[in-house]
Amino acid sequence: MRHGKKINHLGRKSAHRHALLSNMASSLILNKRITTTVAKAKALKKYVEPLLTKAKNDTTHSRRTVFSYLQNKESIKTLFGEVAGRIANRAGGYTRIIKLSEVRQGDAADMCLMELVDFNDLYTKDGAEKKAKTRRGRKSKKEEGVEDAKVVAEATTEEKPKKAAKKTKKEE
Repeated sequence: MRHGKKINHLGRKSAHRHALLSNMASSLILNKRITTTVAKAKALKKYVEPLLTKAKNDTTHSRRTVFSYLQNKESIKTLFGEVAGRIANRAGGYTRIIKLSEVRQGDAADMCLMELVDFNDLYTKDGAEKKAKTRRGRKSKKEEGVEDAKVVAEATTEEKPKKAAKKTKKEE
């Protein structure tokens, strides 16, 4: 049983595992997609998504924190420049894992393609940006008042033609 064992150790000591994840995260940020095994991709997703969230807030502290994980100046520049601009409106889920049908020839490991979601233009409809949806909280009173006014205005415009049609029938 694996009670309380959240980390996949990937068959490596901790220093080797941290170096592996750091290098893979840097490669993912610089190249926008990488091919790797499914187990490594799942471990990398847990490693890199908090870093992408930190990159949305461009402060010296967040840059230093992310640099302590990645140890690569070029990937930091790309992350806080190009990547952070694209993921600014996304609430989470910055990466996508696509399982490939092939297996690695040496050990038959399942392979996958891991990519940053906002950099694949195949899944966007006509290149149009979606409006960001908020998941929590209620509408503000100002927004409710505006929508209520719209509903009342639509109802009154629909009723007027109907009443006019009824009057013409009665007159005949």
